[in-house]
Amino acid sequence: MRPLILSRSLIAAACAVTCLATQAATINITNRDPVGVGFNDPTPVAPVGGNPGTTLGQQRWNVYKYVAGIWEKNLQSDVTINVSAGWEPLTCTSNSATLGSAGAWNIWHDFPNAKPNTWYPQALANKLAGENLSAGQPDDGSGYGNVDIKTQFNVNLGNTGCLEGSHFYLGLDGKAGNDVNFVETLLHELGHGLGFSVLTVQTSTGYRISAAGGYVASGGLPSIWEQYMYDNTAKKTWLNMTAAERKASAVNPLQLAWIGPNVKAGAGILKATTVIKATSPAAGGNRSLDYSQSGFGPLMPSSGTLGALAAVAAQAGEAGPGCSPFDAANTAAVKGKVALVSRGGCPFATKVKNAQNAGAIAALLANNVDGAIVPGGTDSTVTIPSAGITKADGEALAAAIAAAVPYGSRSKAGVVTVALGKDASRIAGADANGNPLLYTPNPLVGGSSVSHWDVTATPNLLMEPNINSDLTTTLTPPLDLTLPLLKDLGW
Repeated sequence: MRPLILSRSLIAAACAVTCLATQAATINITNRDPVGVGFNDPTPVAPVGGNPGTTLGQQRWNVYKYVAGIWEKNLQSDVTINVSAGWEPLTCTSNSATLGSAGAWNIWHDFPNAKPNTWYPQALANKLAGENLSAGQPDDGSGYGNVDIKTQFNVNLGNTGCLEGSHFYLGLDGKAGNDVNFVETLLHELGHGLGFSVLTVQTSTGYRISAAGGYVASGGLPSIWEQYMYDNTAKKTWLNMTAAERKASAVNPLQLAWIGPNVKAGAGILKATTVIKATSPAAGGNRSLDYSQSGFGPLMPSSGTLGALAAVAAQAGEAGPGCSPFDAANTAAVKGKVALVSRGGCPFATKVKNAQNAGAIAALLANNVDGAIVPGGTDSTVTIPSAGITKADGEALAAAIAAAVPYGSRSKAGVVTVALGKDASRIAGADANGNPLLYTPNPLVGGSSVSHWDVTATPNLLMEPNINSDLTTTLTPPLDLTLPLLKDLGW
């Protein structure tokens, strides 16, 4: 997980009028790490993947400069973009970790060339105003008065007690393997800091920040994002919603779309939806279901039969189904088949590894609450594909398995089988009108909901809530939609 953190908001208004941006952006990075830490870590390392650094700190800094260069080539601004960068101990356990976070440090409204009564992140506000709006502002004691974007990444990743063995890959060639690609992670996080974020709405309540600061139940100023967030259920944008309506929209799966013109023009890159097709002899057993690739192990194939499906039963004394090594009954059930296992009790990767050890050839992980799931985590020893499905689909498949004629008592017709195929009537990651969808799982995922593309998008997009292995460093169609969205905001 990479939660978006809006660390604070320096609220002010600007006054001088200057010209709009005409030149490529310049990004100035300030290293705030102490001696021996983060960018200053002297640990010797061998050059890797085009990164010539010979210390851990040098390689981290080289990646940061490389990614900043990508953004500089894609943006225009006459005002330098100031970024504060550091490495810190962030939340983590042996099975999960916060990789990092980033956000706009200052936000502004009612400056020259802005939409009236609308919040903007500082880097974009500076571009539109043609000046550094925070220049000369008194320091409030934070030390970040003139910072546009603040980033922090987990200095302990891969160490004991912090997702052991899964380190940041610091090469520039994309060959991260089972490690976490720092280039893609940083490219993603800087996207948030530049404006890929709802910014000033508290998604758990729908409240906005007022002109004077602080979240309020009614009134408040919208962010520049809200005009393009269209809920297909409410049939209105967030700009025209009440706080209660925004709160409901943030947990309305597959219904909140982005309708900005630049994104709309590039949305043709999204492909027909790949679905899992289940075939069963039980009445009503045939079913097409959406799925989300797991963040670990090999990808699901794009087509073809996976195999017969077998449900994993809960075992006595375990925290949740699939959390312990499979007993004889579960092993016999899943050997050579696709394991169907419910969420809960332990990491997704643990369930899949236990299924793999029992002889399963793939796994479907069913949610235990309403809404879609993206099975996250890491385990370099997982060698079978897996994917997340909804609770409703999981229950339907389990019922079909139970209703099917037991294998061997009559014929193979009694086995529930699953395959991959295309649903040409739907576009992956888009609504019925072809507008790309924003991430709105239920329950809400703090720091991720609304401020990302939905996980159903095909191809995978940089600004989804998970870093996928097939991403590139291109921010525009036909490979990505990050820059079109930022242009909708005013970049």
